[in-house]
Amino acid sequence: MAFSLPGLPYAHDALASLGMSRETIEFHHDIHHKAYVDNSNKLIAGTEWETKSLEDIVTGTYQAGAAAQSGIFNNVSQHWNHALFWDIMGPGENKKMPGELEQALKQSFGSVEKFRDEFSAAGTGQFGSGWAWLVKDKDGSLKVTKTENGVNPLCFGQTALLGCDIWEHSYYIDFRNRRPAYLANFLEILVNWEAVASRL
Repeated sequence: MAFSLPGLPYAHDALASLGMSRETIEFHHDIHHKAYVDNSNKLIAGTEWETKSLEDIVTGTYQAGAAAQSGIFNNVSQHWNHALFWDIMGPGENKKMPGELEQALKQSFGSVEKFRDEFSAAGTGQFGSGWAWLVKDKDGSLKVTKTENGVNPLCFGQTALLGCDIWEHSYYIDFRNRRPAYLANFLEILVNWEAVASRL
């Protein structure tokens, strides 16, 4: 099946007042994400993966312990990652965290503040490009993880609840090299916690 670039669930300038400019979204969604989609379609054409779902391709092409992943994995996984990334942000003023998610975070981390600190530390501490994640692990507990490049929680049998892109193209226009400030803004202002809770 051919993949297509998903439309944004909000206008390109909808997050500008919240710290993610129209220019960033135009570069990130319209150029970077589109390139992952286009490359995915080219790379899977004529292969065993051509009719598979995104999730099946990600888990089927991931090579644990490999120094570098295949081109198919890198592009398909990044397509999946970005589709989630756009969906868990939003322009709405009411960003109150649903009670179910708040309780789950308190149970797993001790407090929402400790979760935020751990998530920010994971994103800040990831060397080079990658992602910071809040995941539901196989045992049902919530954990903060980080992955390099395009690797995502599907590779480890985990459910991704929240993912933050920490490749420089996601924040350099608005935050330059201040990744910690970008992560703080993401958690405090950009995340749509109802969308995160819906993934529980």
